[in-house]
Amino acid sequence: MRDSLLNPRVRVAGTPIDVTGVARPADKTQLVEEKRLLEMIASGCALADVLGALCCFVEAVISDCRCGVYLVDWSDRRLRSFAAPSLPASFNEGVCGLPLSCESSPCAKAACLRTSVLAVNVESDPLWYDSGFRPLALAHSVKSCWSIPICSLAGHVLGIVAILHGRPARPTSPQEDLTAKITHIASIAIERAQSEAALKRSEAFLAEAQRLSSTGSFSWRVATNEITGSEQLHRIFGIDKSARLTPALIDSRVHPEDLPAVRKIMQGARRDGRDIECEHRLLMSDRSVKFVHMVARATPDPDGRLEYIGAVQDVTQRRLSEDALTKVRTQLAHATRVMSLGALTASIAHEVNQPLAGIVTNASTCLRMLAADPPDIMGARDTARRTLRDGNRASDIVSRLRALFGKEHIKTARLDLNDATREVIALSLSELQRNRVVLRAELAEDLPPVIGDRVQLQQVILNLLLNASDAMRGIHNRERRLVVSTQRDEGELVRLSVRDVGIGLEFPIAEKLFEPFCSTKSTGMGVGLFVSRSIIENHRGSLQVVPNDGPGVTFSFTIPPIRRQVSAPTRAYQNVRRAAARPKSGPVMEHP
Repeated sequence: MRDSLLNPRVRVAGTPIDVTGVARPADKTQLVEEKRLLEMIASGCALADVLGALCCFVEAVISDCRCGVYLVDWSDRRLRSFAAPSLPASFNEGVCGLPLSCESSPCAKAACLRTSVLAVNVESDPLWYDSGFRPLALAHSVKSCWSIPICSLAGHVLGIVAILHGRPARPTSPQEDLTAKITHIASIAIERAQSEAALKRSEAFLAEAQRLSSTGSFSWRVATNEITGSEQLHRIFGIDKSARLTPALIDSRVHPEDLPAVRKIMQGARRDGRDIECEHRLLMSDRSVKFVHMVARATPDPDGRLEYIGAVQDVTQRRLSEDALTKVRTQLAHATRVMSLGALTASIAHEVNQPLAGIVTNASTCLRMLAADPPDIMGARDTARRTLRDGNRASDIVSRLRALFGKEHIKTARLDLNDATREVIALSLSELQRNRVVLRAELAEDLPPVIGDRVQLQQVILNLLLNASDAMRGIHNRERRLVVSTQRDEGELVRLSVRDVGIGLEFPIAEKLFEPFCSTKSTGMGVGLFVSRSIIENHRGSLQVVPNDGPGVTFSFTIPPIRRQVSAPTRAYQNVRRAAARPKSGPVMEHP
């Protein structure tokens, strides 16, 4: 038999208490002690200290008892000893080692049922004959156990207050009132501690998330210019975390070239309360440059004044990656244009040879007219004009070819997709004729202009034309017809389609057709359509392929047009006029 858990005389909080009788402090003393416990909670004392003081308070008020507080671990379905200053470790470990069920112990039953369980006489009560608690209690001279659940405001059981006696005992009415008060105080202490722990955990998660995503948060009170920023925000701007953030300090980090635009945005936000979103550069103290993306939303502060809550993300790596990707894409696009040069050699020779032959013929004619007696001045003048015309035509052809196959940077501008398409058709016409392809162009008259890089879009059109021509190379039992069309698409997009009557595509291949190095040609590299899709997506559009109802497939791309702001009546009038004027099919030009 182990030493008795309960001694006839103990010292609690430095005050000797005679437990041979009932030693209840006066009500005023109890109120003082309850107030002290609440003050410990309010001042942020550790939960173990608060609950330990609570146990000492119970032991001082209720004679001949010991008190312990056990928290409930619902994930493991066990009790966890938290505060039991007068109970031996062997007893606490035994209680916590029992399963959380109604049959294992009074404490476990109180937690499961969310109600107080009074084991007045553990030794004789048949409820505990077969439990693991009875031998544990008797080994520590415990004859009575009052178990009172500690419940949260939501009704969840947080823990158990256990009051133990060395004799059979039943609580009196004042003692029941006392246990109700202490469990309420314990619930306040536990919930506050859990909330603080959750808040600290949340702050830690937020700080780690900001560090991983290179994002700093801030608030800006417009009326007072008070700026509060997270640690990561200070790190992004290269400002010591102890430094006070001010608009002037923030402006000192903004790149001088971007500072006027940023100030204009902030002044507009101050004046109109508009949400903020911008991307700009920072010039750091070591002269390095960062790119940041800032987003902030306007909201009233507790006093009803305008406040912005926002975030700043360091996007330097993303911008550098995008620049590198753009450079690689440009180089790859140039390579594919050069690859197409071989297929267009005949077209180039044909296109340039015609005006050169005209120039030679006209020059010879002009000389004969001038050598005549008398010289034919009017005829020579007309012939010279034709010579200039053919010379300009040859120059235009060379300029188009240099632009198409030259290594130039992306230059976006307003352009007519129909005109760009006609130029590509003119360049590729000889190659198409050599393959006996009959090209039909159906270009919509009402096509709105678009914004884009003329050379890159022409590269896509050229690639689609040559692919369609190659797809019909093995067709001998029907006309090799190729239809190039432009039209308005759903959602006011501009669509260009290239429809062939070739061999078509198998569905598994069609799914992978736009992936790099996927080709249906034995001599193809599989980069043409991949580059074409990249170009179209860079123009905020999409490239698709669909099978025809008959033979062949249709490749098409859609890109957004330039949107003009017009009034509703004007827009309605334009729509009616456009619908009335639109023919069944667009204007047709057919090339045998």
